[in-house]
Amino acid sequence: MNKKIFSALSFAAALPAVISAADNRPNIIYIMTDQQAAQAVGYAGNPDVKTPNIDRLAARGVRFNNAYCAFPLSGPSRSAMFTGYNPGSVGLRINGTHLPDSLKNNTLGQLMSDGGYETAYAGKWHVHTNPLPAPRAFGFERLHGFGDEGLAESAVEFLRRDHSDKPFFLVASFNNPHNICQYARSQNLPDGEINYLPLDSCPNLPANFAVAPYDADVLAKEKSLSYRLYPTENFTPDDWRRYRGAYYGLIEKVDAEIGKIVDEIDRQNLWKNTVVIFTSDHGDGMGAHQWNQKSALYEECANIPFVVCLPGGKNAGKELPQLVNNGIDLMPSLCDWAGIEMPGNRKGKSFRGIAEKGNPEAPHQEYVVTEALFDQTAGTQGWMLRTPDFKYVLYEVGKNREQLYDMRSDRGEMRNLAVEARYRDELLRHRDLLRRWMTENPLDGKKAPLSVIPLQ
Repeated sequence: MNKKIFSALSFAAALPAVISAADNRPNIIYIMTDQQAAQAVGYAGNPDVKTPNIDRLAARGVRFNNAYCAFPLSGPSRSAMFTGYNPGSVGLRINGTHLPDSLKNNTLGQLMSDGGYETAYAGKWHVHTNPLPAPRAFGFERLHGFGDEGLAESAVEFLRRDHSDKPFFLVASFNNPHNICQYARSQNLPDGEINYLPLDSCPNLPANFAVAPYDADVLAKEKSLSYRLYPTENFTPDDWRRYRGAYYGLIEKVDAEIGKIVDEIDRQNLWKNTVVIFTSDHGDGMGAHQWNQKSALYEECANIPFVVCLPGGKNAGKELPQLVNNGIDLMPSLCDWAGIEMPGNRKGKSFRGIAEKGNPEAPHQEYVVTEALFDQTAGTQGWMLRTPDFKYVLYEVGKNREQLYDMRSDRGEMRNLAVEARYRDELLRHRDLLRRWMTENPLDGKKAPLSVIPLQ
């Protein structure tokens, strides 16, 4: 049966036929943490953090090592996931910004619900309010409010319902390790305290702990403008080690909660016909370049974990290098699995075919872009454009605002190739790609800020 079926006009009339017969479209479970970097998982080879339950998903799934958030800030990142638009294109670059009226009834949850899925959401929403503003909103049944306590249990209770009539789409959205923000401020942790390690048991400093030569000086300026956001300016190396220990402790705490959901998937053997996706909305500086929080375009902030478990364990354990934007690429991918026609004007690309092929050489998309805005300080804008081998970063102002890194040999971003003449051609190529992207994705639907791209 061809599931790629319905136009927006004919879908309602066709819907009863979809759900009256046995519907063999896959269930979809989307598990998301908040502020977890791609490096901060055990399966990535990090010896300092233990994530046995996330690792279970990775063992069963396809791991995309070059997945990036649409925006290294919760609200904008999540808006991309649930609207399919780049945050800057629809004016959603600041936490707490309300969805435009034109998008409120055209979110991912509404699409899946209208497409015959039972849809439910547990935990942090943060697209414009937190949690979901009503028992049923944006196409989702609200299972659990903001906060990790009881979240996994609410998701398990949902999984134990009778879903024989239709497939389901469940989102389990955890808050941790976001509590590292409160830790840095010496505040109480919203989701409960953790066991703090003695200093000699804390992780050592990362290899890219130093602020690199030719780093963008605007980052130091932004950091100096808000002690509340960046209370780490006077951290000693020992303070940073404690920070990293607390960060990993928060990840281990949320991993245990994720394990409750994975255990229930095991108990019911839902793996047979369920797509399970694990990711995070953005990362955290983790002390790399002496950065905490997000917003910057460092790898630790923009590169996020991304695991796709296919029905029946297909391609289990495979690692793929293809580029994914876990924001705008989510909607086309889930619509692809669900047999639902994508609404127009979205720019994302489905990763379903790449995951199912499992071929690291298969062509996918030429590049992905992450936007940035320091909205609570000086308001600096930035863009990151990632191609298979290089990463280009541009901030709108400041010294060394333009950067180019070789992702094959310098994932820690310590050598800015933009200052070297022999990489001139690559620099110009990446400028042209960003210019093209800006032209196709103007800010707030208005004029693209092409003047920020250097001409010489």
